Amino acid sequence: MIEVKNLVKTFDGFRALDGASITVPDGGVYGLVGPNGAGKSTIIRHITGIYRGDSGEVLVDGEPIYENPAKKALVAVIHDNWSYYSNATVRDMMQFYRSFYPNYDMERYEKLKGVFNINEKSMIRRMSKGMQKQVAFWITMCCRAKYLVLDEPVDGLDPVVRRQVWSILMNDVSEYGTTVLVSSHNLRELEDVCDHVGIMNKGQVLLERSLSELQENIVKLQVVWQEEEPAMPAELSVLHTSNVGRVYTYIIRGSAKAVQERIGAWQPVMLEAMPLSLEEIFIYELGGEQYAVQDIIL
Repeated sequence: MIEVKNLVKTFDGFRALDGASITVPDGGVYGLVGPNGAGKSTIIRHITGIYRGDSGEVLVDGEPIYENPAKKALVAVIHDNWSYYSNATVRDMMQFYRSFYPNYDMERYEKLKGVFNINEKSMIRRMSKGMQKQVAFWITMCCRAKYLVLDEPVDGLDPVVRRQVWSILMNDVSEYGTTVLVSSHNLRELEDVCDHVGIMNKGQVLLERSLSELQENIVKLQVVWQEEEPAMPAELSVLHTSNVGRVYTYIIRGSAKAVQERIGAWQPVMLEAMPLSLEEIFIYELGGEQYAVQDIIL
């Protein structure tokens, strides 16, 4: 288990992390989402032992990871800007990684050579960004680390390779119990793979729940009233209202069953609950209409 407790980190007077806390359970996929500047990459650098917090704790399997080589060997990471030695070939970087990870799987390395179809003797700096990211996955997924931390992992990959990479990752989760922590702006993609989601903003974790709990806690309703729209009661937490003609759409915090029963008491002509995407949940958890896309008049 990865645990971050009340973590604070300040850079030149700017508080990048302001008491952030997350818990990443073993054997699943945890999606960390938030707007630019929310602190996602900063918290990842603490989880991987690169940064030391000003206060708070970062624990991997119950022990601090900073300056703890044994715990660092359990964590493999792919950052958005993956680092490599300037003159290194693929095989050079594989050997470098192999020296740090005791369970490095050379058999898998050889198998993935055919999957990614990249010459292992090629210099990485001469490759495109997409090919460099493929090399990062090729080398890192052979570490057989207990925890795999990904920061914008599939940015730059074409759709076929993205699908292949996610297939391998999900197989590792199901077959080997690998725990994946992934930070991404591609919420549609995360929705397909995540078990748990944490939403960050301004250096804090606003909430973290299983994806199913998140989806059960906010409901989207389409309603057609018999006459005029009634005034919504105060006990209903209405996050957003819009209408096209007589069809009203509401985003309401609460369980779908309870909200439908409350709205249904007015006997509307039509009442239909619709599933919310992770992107919609993200927008309304971060502030609703104030955070949604706004019309701009130029």
